[in-house]
Amino acid sequence: MKTENFDARFDEGEDVTAYLDIDKARRPAREQRRVNVDFPAWMVEALDDEARRLGVTRQAIIKVWLADRLEQRRDSAA
Repeated sequence: MKTENFDARFDEGEDVTAYLDIDKARRPAREQRRVNVDFPAWMVEALDDEARRLGVTRQAIIKVWLADRLEQRRDSAA
């Protein structure tokens, strides 16, 4: 299937998963790297409270908040 056809089907709301090879799928520029960060206890407790409130993990809340902040910084620099 040509890209234009695939994009058109996707844009029309069609389920295009049958056309994807999920085993070979990857997210460019999204490779994972492990980072260790030490936080004060009060900050970990506050993160845990917020994560529980949202029903996500501590790691998820940290990733989302950092990504938001980095995007804001990138947008303000543009």
